[in-house]
Amino acid sequence: MSNELIISSAQDGCRIALLRDKTLVEYHREEPGSRFVVGDIYLGTVKKVVPGLNAAFIDIGYEKDAFLHYLDLGPQFGSLQKFTKLVRAKRITGGKLERFHREKDIDKHGKIAQLLAKGAQIPVQVVKEPISSKGPRLSTELSLAGRFLVLVPFSNVINVSKKITSGEERRRLLQLIKSVKPENFGVIIRTVAEGKELSEIERDLRNLVKSWEEGMTRLVDAQPRERLIGEISKTSSLLRDMLNDSFDSIQVDDKKLYDEVRGFVHNIAPEQEKIVRLFTGRAKIFEHFGIERQLKSAFGQTVSLKGGGYLIIEHTEALHVIDVNSGNKSNREENQETTALSVNLEAAKEIARQLRLRDMGGIIVVDFIDMRNQDNRKIIFQTVREEMEKNDKAKHTVLPLSKFGLMQITRERVRPQINIITKETCPSCNGTGSISASILVTDQIEMHIEHLFTKQNERGLVLALHPFLFAYYTRGLISKQWKIFFKYGRWVSLVKDSSLGITEFHFLNKEGEEIFTSRAREHEDSEEIEVDAEEQ
Repeated sequence: MSNELIISSAQDGCRIALLRDKTLVEYHREEPGSRFVVGDIYLGTVKKVVPGLNAAFIDIGYEKDAFLHYLDLGPQFGSLQKFTKLVRAKRITGGKLERFHREKDIDKHGKIAQLLAKGAQIPVQVVKEPISSKGPRLSTELSLAGRFLVLVPFSNVINVSKKITSGEERRRLLQLIKSVKPENFGVIIRTVAEGKELSEIERDLRNLVKSWEEGMTRLVDAQPRERLIGEISKTSSLLRDMLNDSFDSIQVDDKKLYDEVRGFVHNIAPEQEKIVRLFTGRAKIFEHFGIERQLKSAFGQTVSLKGGGYLIIEHTEALHVIDVNSGNKSNREENQETTALSVNLEAAKEIARQLRLRDMGGIIVVDFIDMRNQDNRKIIFQTVREEMEKNDKAKHTVLPLSKFGLMQITRERVRPQINIITKETCPSCNGTGSISASILVTDQIEMHIEHLFTKQNERGLVLALHPFLFAYYTRGLISKQWKIFFKYGRWVSLVKDSSLGITEFHFLNKEGEEIFTSRAREHEDSEEIEVDAEEQ
């Protein structure tokens, strides 16, 4: 099984795709300057305490106040409060906890009004990003995630991941951590620490302690809303959490980002630095690896299954609904029960992939095709549960099928789900309903080539266009592309881009900067039409 991470960089951020055996299984977007990411620690100010909810609303700089429930304070909240006051008063420096006397754990069934008052300032950590109309959700049970460990200040407990099943390995890791763990820091040992040497684990621990101390140094003079400790970039956090020996390659199409990724991999796993590669192909990286096409097919309302069935996925404010349909599969099997089992099995695997791919969270209701055989229902339930346990890191619960054939799934939601619009505005009319003659698109392209070569003296011209137009210009004994070269003595490089409409095209210079787009011209035309209409 091959694992590849493909990273595409652009001015509006970067896109990250994880491929397993060439199939897209995870997709992430990182926007520049994004804030309030899961894991970020801020200095928050209590704006309102609501006894009826046993919660408080905290100002951390988002347009809506963030939500902090009593149960998210954590048992060591008293220690955090005391430590914060001492640091702000400059009686503790550097964030060190060796001689810090911890307070007693707070009452599990207490009231938040007894611990927090309006105007109080306290470090808080984002555990859920802003979703829909809601602000971020917070916790004061702070933790810092590394590659092998999670560091928990104000605790002395050491826990080992349940996925490490070997008793001998669990004891070995416990002994290793006990020998290097600083006082008043708890540690959670992650699954990827299995089999690792003390030097690697200790290095990870030192880095986490350093991050904590740097953040607490900022706390001394920090202003309200200031970020004390920021999560690393989305790319780096994915590498930290997922990178293992099964990765074959990491492809990056931007030199600056390539250097950043290579440096990060060198720090966390020097032996795998060689798998980081700079992509220099002529086509866009997502086009080259077939990701663009997979995104279009995977994120629509209807998702096709290889066997002929299909899924219909609907999203509401309260939940997500997935309907399984047999399609033309019903003509191939011996009877209805066999058809239902076959389609449902294929759908079960695809649903597990879709939840992870779209990062769907909250309540998901799946309407499988009805099956009368109880054993077949159990098979579907086991398949969904196994697929999610094997591949999905998000906390989730899967319930058996009800007598109506419905399966209920809850999946942890910590950030907005990914949504890609697969329906396209008509590129020819730009939604107006009328177009210039489509047969003239090649005339327009060649008119602009003539202008760019003769009037602007451009060299190294690149033309991005739909695959159909690409074929039109490159096929034949003497292709249109070569005829343009013979006419002007300059070569136009053609690039296929399936994200463009059939009448769309973009011209780029040799530096890769866009110098003309057909959409710009359409926009100008539509503005002229609007002006004419107003004058009339």
